[in-house]
Amino acid sequence: MTTSPRILGDVPRHWVGDGFFVKTMFSYSDLGHDLSPFLLFDYAAPREFPPRDVPAGVGEHPHRGFETVTIAYQGSVAHRDSSGSSGVIHPGDVQWMTAGSGVVHEEFHEREFAKRGGVVEMVQLWVNLPARDKKTAPRYQTLRATTIPTVALAAGVEARVIAGELGGARGPAQTFTPVDLWDLSFARDATATLPRAAGHTAAVFVRHGALRIADGVTVGAGELALLPHDVQRITLTADADTKALFLGGEPIREPIAGYGPFVMNTKAEIAAAFDDYEHGRMGRLPG
Repeated sequence: MTTSPRILGDVPRHWVGDGFFVKTMFSYSDLGHDLSPFLLFDYAAPREFPPRDVPAGVGEHPHRGFETVTIAYQGSVAHRDSSGSSGVIHPGDVQWMTAGSGVVHEEFHEREFAKRGGVVEMVQLWVNLPARDKKTAPRYQTLRATTIPTVALAAGVEARVIAGELGGARGPAQTFTPVDLWDLSFARDATATLPRAAGHTAAVFVRHGALRIADGVTVGAGELALLPHDVQRITLTADADTKALFLGGEPIREPIAGYGPFVMNTKAEIAAAFDDYEHGRMGRLPG
């Protein structure tokens, strides 16, 4: 018997730094095992920022043991980290940063965007790394909108394939375990059926509009649906013009020990991460 999707959405918003006003749809402390390999999902809904000379954002902070994936829908964000990587993502671009053994970074509204002011809409995901890769060297992937393939799934339905495969297209993201990350666009009343690999996690987040899933369940704007494990094909119908994000992947069936910006397998590894950060062994940003 198929169970109904679990809908998440009634969560408070909070500031990350002074540049991102987000809803944390889930984190490793509550659904880290249920939604593995994903550890956290922050959604910064569209918000207007007035012009300012000093860009808003998030100052220097560390990560270890996972990857951060930032999808820009509106606005531009500049990044730099202690490995020497830096870059700017604009609407449609994706920043895929592997923290691995440890990195210190910052994220601010891009300077020219900040001076003009404008709307910011972003998603940030944390993707876990298996134990064998948690100490991998930091890596930074800038995935430009022009490199992300778009496929037609049905009449009125398109998908941008950021990671994984769909409709004969493969996303440009390089991942350590199988991950599917697809941006979906539906015209009103359009329907599409998405595949799902056996045993993989699957969830759908609606940014704008509304989607009907099996059994008449509707996922509204700002809501995330966790799809039951026994559903292999996912049929979605839009009740309005809709923008959504599908996330799926092979679960990492290992212990999760997390505290703040570090996610490892044991408490001892978390203590070691704090010690390494405090003694500069993750590097520092240039002044």
